Amino acid sequence: MTALPTVATVSEDQLAQCASEPIRIPGAIQPHGWLAAVEWSDGRLTAFSDNWAALLDAPPGVLAAYVQDTLGPVVDGLHALVDGEGPVSCGTLTLRGRRLHVSGHRLSALAYFELEADSEDAGTRAPIYSLARHLVPAMQRTGSVDELCRVVVAEMKRLTGFGRCLAYRFDAQGHGAVLAEALDRGYDSYAGHHFPGSDIPPQARELYRINHIRLIGDATYTPVPVRFVDGREGSALDMSQAALRSVSPVHLEYMRNMGTLASMSVSIIVGGRLWGLVSCHDHAPRHLSWQTRMACEHLGQLLSLQIEAKEENEQVTEQLRLRQLTLAIVAHLADSDATLQRLMEEPGPLLRLGRAAGAAVILNDTCWSVGETPDRDTLIQLGQWLGNRIDQDWHSDRLPTEAPALADGLRATAGILAISISKLHRHYIVWFRPEIVQTIVWAGDPRKESSTGEDRRLHPRRSFSSWKEQVRGRSMPWTASEVHAVLELRQALIGIVLRRAEEMAEVAMELGRVNKELEAFSYTVSHDLRAPMRHIAGFVDLVLEMEGTLLSDRSRRYLSHVKEASAHAGQLVDALLDFSRMGRSAIKHTWINSAHLIEDLIAEQNAQVKDRRIEWQVQQPLPKLWGDPVLLQVAVRNLIANAVKYTRPRDPARIEIAGIDTPEGIGLRVSDNGVGFQMKYVGKLFGVFQRLHQTEAFEGTGIGLASVRRIVERHGGQVQAWGAPDVGARFSFVLPTREMQEASAAEAAPERASPVMAIPTFAPEGGAPQTN
Repeated sequence: MTALPTVATVSEDQLAQCASEPIRIPGAIQPHGWLAAVEWSDGRLTAFSDNWAALLDAPPGVLAAYVQDTLGPVVDGLHALVDGEGPVSCGTLTLRGRRLHVSGHRLSALAYFELEADSEDAGTRAPIYSLARHLVPAMQRTGSVDELCRVVVAEMKRLTGFGRCLAYRFDAQGHGAVLAEALDRGYDSYAGHHFPGSDIPPQARELYRINHIRLIGDATYTPVPVRFVDGREGSALDMSQAALRSVSPVHLEYMRNMGTLASMSVSIIVGGRLWGLVSCHDHAPRHLSWQTRMACEHLGQLLSLQIEAKEENEQVTEQLRLRQLTLAIVAHLADSDATLQRLMEEPGPLLRLGRAAGAAVILNDTCWSVGETPDRDTLIQLGQWLGNRIDQDWHSDRLPTEAPALADGLRATAGILAISISKLHRHYIVWFRPEIVQTIVWAGDPRKESSTGEDRRLHPRRSFSSWKEQVRGRSMPWTASEVHAVLELRQALIGIVLRRAEEMAEVAMELGRVNKELEAFSYTVSHDLRAPMRHIAGFVDLVLEMEGTLLSDRSRRYLSHVKEASAHAGQLVDALLDFSRMGRSAIKHTWINSAHLIEDLIAEQNAQVKDRRIEWQVQQPLPKLWGDPVLLQVAVRNLIANAVKYTRPRDPARIEIAGIDTPEGIGLRVSDNGVGFQMKYVGKLFGVFQRLHQTEAFEGTGIGLASVRRIVERHGGQVQAWGAPDVGARFSFVLPTREMQEASAAEAAPERASPVMAIPTFAPEGGAPQTN
C-alpha cells in the first residue's frame, strides 16, 4: 500500500528544479491539434506529432511522407513567415471530411504548422469586429487602470464563455494582485487577492512575455509526443510560440487543485515587460477557435496599449508636479547662502517632493531635520551606514530589514530615499516614510508544499482558500518618478553649491589680493610713520631743554601733551607694524609644551606687576600644541596680559588657565574675574583698534586681540570670547591637531585636482567650539 504524502518544507533544490523546468521544449503537444515542423529554407519535414497517424490513416513507415504531402498547399507560403513574430493564419485544409484551420510561425531555421478544428467564418459577426465596434470606445472612456481592467475582463468572459475571468498585475517580487474580476455563480471570487510569485516561476513569466496567449483546453489531457523524422524524441524542439505546446505537469496539477479544467492566459505587455495577465478559468473542458483566440490576443494588446498610455500620462503629470517642486526648492536655496541646512527653513516643497513624513540633511557628524524623523544619534549612524552603500542615490521601502542594527532607533520609520551630495564627505539629503502595516489576502497559503511520497516531485498547493498575512516594517514604495526627481534635485544642488563655491573662491582671491595690498600698505605706513613720531618727541624735548625757562606753564603743559600723544602714536605704529608682520611671516610648525609656555608668561607678568595680588590657577595637565612657537607665544601673551590688565580693580585678581580638548581640536582657555564686557559687543573685540573700555581707564592699542585672532586663524583654528559686566571674561582658542591638519591637506589635494568630484561642504552656523 502506498503511503499517503505528508507536507514538508520545500527545499531550495526543489524550487530550483521547478524554476528550471524545460517548459519551452516539452517534447509533446496537447491532443486537440496536430503539429509539424519543416525546414524554413526548403520546406522539408523535420518533426511531427504522433497523432498524425490517426488523422491520415497512413501505413506504418510512410507517415512522414504522408504528412509532407498533406502540408504541401501551406508549405508553399512558408517564406512569408517572419522569425519570432508568432503564429499567423495559413488558411484551411480538409482532411477525411474534417475542416482544419492551419496557423504557422517561424522560429529560427524552422517553420511550425499547427492544425486545429476550424469554425465557420462569422463575417462581420467575428469577434474581432465586435472589439472594434463596441469595446475600443468603452476602453477609451475609462478613467483608471482598474476600471479599464474591469471592462476588459467582462468582454473577454463574454467572448470566450469561461466561467471566471480576472486580471492581475505583477509586483517587483513577481507576486500577482487581482485588479478586476468577472465570474459566474459557483466560482470562487479572488477579487483583491494576491497570488504568490512562485505560482509562475521566472522562466514561465519570460515565456508569457514572448508568447502572448496560451490555452489549456482540458487539464486532464494526455500529452501527444512529438518526434523527429529520424525517430528521435522531440524534446529538443523549441515550442515557445506553439499554441499546442504541452504544459508542465505541475501546472496541470495546480489547475486541478484549483478546480479548473480549462484555462486561458493573455499577456499584458507594457514597455516591453510582463506587466500582468488576463486569466480565464472554467470548471469544465473548453476549447476556443483560432479566431476567438486571436481576438483575445488583440484584446490583450489593446489593454496593454491603454495601460501604457494611462501610465505614461500619469507619469508625465507626476513628473511635472515634481519638477515644479524641484524648481521651488532650488529657487529658495539660490536666494540664500547655498548651505543645504537652509532646506529645513522651507520644508514644504522638500517633503512633498518625496511624499515623505520627514526629511534630514546629514553632514558628517552633524544633522538638521524636519518632520517625523529618527533621533539625532540614529541619523548620524544612518549617515555612517549609507557611506558604504550610496553612490548617487539609495532607497528602500523596508529599511528595518536592510539595516537591522538601526532598527531600535528607526521607531515607525520604514522607508528612506537618500541622495549623496559629496564624494569626500558624508553629506546626504534623506527623506523618510512611516511604516504602513498591510494585510495581504492570498489565494491560499503562498508557501509551496512538497510530497514525501514515492515520486519526491514538487507539487503545487492544494488549497486556494483566503489566507491572510500581516506585513510590517514596510512603507509605501518609492516610484521611479520620485527617484528621478530627487536625482534631478541632486544635480541642481551640486550646480548651486559649485557656483557658490566659485563665487566664494573669486571673493577669497579678491580678498587675498586686497589683504596683501593692505598689509603692504600698513607695513609701509607704519614703517614710515615711526621716524616722524620720534622726531616730534625729540623736538619737544629740545624745546623744553633749550627754551624751558622762557615758556609759560601753559606752554610746557601743551608740549607735554604733544609728547604723550606722539609716544602713544608711536606705540600704535609699532603695534600695527607687528600686526602686519604676522600676516606676512611663514608658519613653522613644531610641538609646543604649553605648560612651560604658561609658566614663563606668568613669571613675566608677575615681574611687571609686583604691587598687585594675583591668584593664578593653572589646571594641569596642559596640552601640547602643534603650531608656530613664536606666533603662539604672542597670542597667549596677549590673552594673559589682557586678563592682568582688566582685573586691575580686583583684589585679589583671579586668573584661571586650562586646557581644551574638543572634536575641533586642542587649545587653551584664559578666564578672569575682571570688569568683563557686554556680549552684544563681542563681535567688536577682535577688530583692529576696537576697544570696549575708555583709554583713560585701561591703556592699550586695541590690536592685541586682533593679533590673537589672526594668529589662531592662520593655524586653522577658532577663537571665542565670553563676558559679563563686573563678573569677568573668558577667552579661548582651539587649534587643529597635527593629524587633523595632515588629513585636511590630503583632502585638499583631490579637491584641487578635480573640483567636480570634490563638492564643497559648509560648517553649521554657530559651529565654533563652546567653552564652559
